[in-house]
Amino acid sequence: MGVGALLVAGTTSDAGKSVVTAGLCRWLVRQGVSVAPFKAQNMSNNSMVTPDGAEIGRAQVMQAAAARVAPEAAMNPVLLKPGGENSSQVVVLGRPVADVTALSYRPMKAGLLATVLDCLADLRSRFDVVVCEGAGSPTEINLRDDDIANMGLATAAGLPVVVVGDIDRGGLFPALYGTVALMPPADQRLVAGFLVNKFRGDVRLLSPGLSTLADLTGRPTLGVLPWVSGLELDVEDSLGVGAATQPAGPPHGEEVLRVSVVRLPRLSNFTDLDALAAEPGVLVRYATRPEELADADLVVLPGTRSTVADLAWLRATGLADAVARRAAAGAPVLGICGGHQMLARTITDDVESRTGVVPGLGLLPADVRFLPAKTLGRPTGAAFGEPVHGYEIHHGVVTIDWDTDDPPTQPFLDGARAGAVFGTTWHGALENDGFRRAFLREVARLTGRRFVPAPDTDFAAVREARLDRLGDLVAEHADTDALWRLIEQGPPADLPLLPPGAGR
Repeated sequence: MGVGALLVAGTTSDAGKSVVTAGLCRWLVRQGVSVAPFKAQNMSNNSMVTPDGAEIGRAQVMQAAAARVAPEAAMNPVLLKPGGENSSQVVVLGRPVADVTALSYRPMKAGLLATVLDCLADLRSRFDVVVCEGAGSPTEINLRDDDIANMGLATAAGLPVVVVGDIDRGGLFPALYGTVALMPPADQRLVAGFLVNKFRGDVRLLSPGLSTLADLTGRPTLGVLPWVSGLELDVEDSLGVGAATQPAGPPHGEEVLRVSVVRLPRLSNFTDLDALAAEPGVLVRYATRPEELADADLVVLPGTRSTVADLAWLRATGLADAVARRAAAGAPVLGICGGHQMLARTITDDVESRTGVVPGLGLLPADVRFLPAKTLGRPTGAAFGEPVHGYEIHHGVVTIDWDTDDPPTQPFLDGARAGAVFGTTWHGALENDGFRRAFLREVARLTGRRFVPAPDTDFAAVREARLDRLGDLVAEHADTDALWRLIEQGPPADLPLLPPGAGR
């Protein structure tokens, strides 16, 4: 019986593990193989609710789409959601179980390893192949003793490992060599090869280095994946968030729409804006200073893992005043989840920040109270005459005061609209094509822009095309025969051990 599984590790965070895992899933499912993604432990505020009501990392939802299967809690059994400077919420099998610091979390990990291994075994019993994604680097030597996401998982489950390196960062060869060399022997014996990610240029220039790396490590490079823009679907963290995105194409009407998203310090679910960026003529950029909102047609206050702390930051930077001035001038503002909560009159938080009652921006006639129980759901509704479905993940409950009429308050999804200020707790609403187009038409009307949404933008099709492109990259630029052998047979038995880890 074959191994039927593979672990994709990386020299660093953001080396490309998530997209490579997705590419492998899409390549495999095209071969008629049933495949599932798996990430034992994920640290991310970018999460989603599965059809059975579990909260898991959004990257694993994307990878499940690449594998053409429904996402489920077993695909990401442990999710850490950073909140304060040194605290995270621990989500196990889709439900929050504790708030921890880095040190207080470590004693929990032995018990979580059993949960992780049970989930992996369950997936392996139901799918032909499970493609596992590591977390950060597999050679965090200060964390190895209780690791459950990288080599701790690989050694416990007997997984062959491929290490991905991002050549665009520089320092690829020492990173790949050092990742293996610092491992103890048991870990080194599972690392069977490398993948180079984000290469620009003629691969023949890289060949001498790859040959030397193979001579030094006894491990081949199993592919050189070229740099392709626009493939970072549903990434786990906001490391790459900040630059403006280019519109998907020229505007369908006469003018573009400029969208400024406030880049909150504890930004979460930032993929809510991906659908806007896929619209021809819509320029999405992230803002950290008031002047960056000046020429925006729409300002978005996105989700956050810490509403009260990020609201304080909004005030300290002057962005809160800039948003208030926009609202007073009738310029559109959209708040999503934590951003919606900030728009309220008051926020009572004895759960997340434990600060009690704090004033909100007062731009919607609403009040927020944080409850201990987390709301997880996949609601449906309508707005602008268009059907909408989304998902919600929050402790804060928004109560609308419908008796106010200055300006008149109208329902907007599960939230409210007052003038040009819109608020909803629903994530993913903008992925609904008809609703998104209707909302953008309303923004254009409010701003006087001669912008017309393209009538045929299908965001689900855009995502599917990107997943196909990831599968193409693996099929065209990786040694798929070698990858098959690793999946079916595991790592070769004669892999050399490298110093200094060989002596441990």
